[in-house]
Amino acid sequence: MSSSIAALSVMLVDDQAPRMALLEQALSDQGCRVVAKLLSANGLIAAVREHEPDVIIIDIDSPDRDTLDTMASLHRDAPRPVVMFTADGDSSTIERAVQAGVSAYVAGGVNAKRVRPIVDVAIARFREYHALRSELEATRHQLADRKRIDQAKLMLMKSRGLSEEEAYKALRKLAMDRGQRLGEVAANVLAVLQLLEGKSGD
Repeated sequence: MSSSIAALSVMLVDDQAPRMALLEQALSDQGCRVVAKLLSANGLIAAVREHEPDVIIIDIDSPDRDTLDTMASLHRDAPRPVVMFTADGDSSTIERAVQAGVSAYVAGGVNAKRVRPIVDVAIARFREYHALRSELEATRHQLADRKRIDQAKLMLMKSRGLSEEEAYKALRKLAMDRGQRLGEVAANVLAVLQLLEGKSGD
């Protein structure tokens, strides 16, 4: 994605060409560059991968289920900040849109002067959300690694008569020798010891 805020690349999705032309002009006036225009959300994910826009703006009277399903797929497979301008202010529709990954849902249609500030807020929200998600994912991996390390230590202590400190040192040495993370080595040790344990029980 572009690092320059002043030259944001934008993809527009609007089923009304004249309305889209007005929005494109408003964006251009505010320092944005429209890199692709779609008349519907069909093929949106492929177009996003091709053009790699910084932000996607959807101007639609009321988002239907197919559009929201596409937003959810986009959020999962090729996440980008999404701004949705719509005439539909129904709270359940707003909730579904937010759950589908829409960064900013603006009921009441497009106001040309408000477009850029709304886009900037949507990008900030998107970055904050993904930073938080990355942090949670990292924490989840750390906890999983810690659990595997503890299990591997216990199995080494049991199978080889090692103390807890000796078992930990053995795992750490393996990790250093192989150039792997301690959690990866612990998972491998667990797999091998469980296999040996299973064979010895046959």
